[in-house]
Amino acid sequence: MRSPKLALSLILAATVLGGCAVVTDRRAAAREAAAEAAFPPTGRILEVEGKRIHAHVQGEGPDLVLIHGASGNTRDFTFALVDRLAEDYRVIAFDRPGLGWSDSLGRDGISPSMQAALLQKAADQLGVRRPIVLGHSYGGAVAMAWGLTDTPDVAALVVVSGATMPWPGGLGPYYAVTGSRIGAATVIPVITAFASERQTAGVVEAIFAPDAPPPGYADYVGIGLTMRRETLRNNAFQVTNLRPHVVRMAEAYPRLSMPVEILHGTADDVVPHDIHALPLSRLLPDGNLVLIDGAGHMPHHTHPEAVIAAIHRAAQRAGLR
Repeated sequence: MRSPKLALSLILAATVLGGCAVVTDRRAAAREAAAEAAFPPTGRILEVEGKRIHAHVQGEGPDLVLIHGASGNTRDFTFALVDRLAEDYRVIAFDRPGLGWSDSLGRDGISPSMQAALLQKAADQLGVRRPIVLGHSYGGAVAMAWGLTDTPDVAALVVVSGATMPWPGGLGPYYAVTGSRIGAATVIPVITAFASERQTAGVVEAIFAPDAPPPGYADYVGIGLTMRRETLRNNAFQVTNLRPHVVRMAEAYPRLSMPVEILHGTADDVVPHDIHALPLSRLLPDGNLVLIDGAGHMPHHTHPEAVIAAIHRAAQRAGLR
């Protein structure tokens, strides 16, 4: 899995600004407070095993759980997709542990299985039964882990641009730095304190490439929430430790009996389809792969009709429609 890099200048700036710890921490704290005030929870805060889990619930119909990707939060889905899905489903979008408004699981947070187990318990509190579980990007690994739990109670899975298989090589300099203990302590506070709008806009554009972000997306999604120090640390910690988990999970994929819809863009350079979607489809007894020619990493925004169609197919194959 490769990930878009934050501007190299930020990493270099950390070596210059690292000595200004007091200034950096004050500026980072002010930015975090402003972001939290500007982007409050859109849904409910549940308490699950002593952890707060944010859940946005909307609509009526069969239960549909949405799990966002790396660096994300529920706003990625509530920007436009949830309103459309709520016409046919009861949609439950969760902030994954350690991101958005959900508490971190600490070292357990590196495990998609532990994340899935906690979100499953949150779903139980909401009365969720036989859901379709959709995961995007990193959330695809969590969705697959949900299906592999001892009591999955899952009707079907939908994996969109999912990071579900082992990948060759590393993750690039950004995660190499921020995923390290030193980088977490020095570079991440500088990113929080000094990243410019232009730099964060460049990150968003890289995630969507070769497609363009929809108008208003960057203003709505709450980039400031993703730039908080602990959120950046949690995200880097999760991403840099994901691979060993999908290595083990991949061995168990052939025992998944529920329908699985796999949707992936052929131009996705963040999570390449030939490394993830194609081999995943070959391991699943009841998997259906749809490749979107020329699409990038965010088809739920750039090709929402294809994603909605995949959800409807999953519901029909599971006997929910």
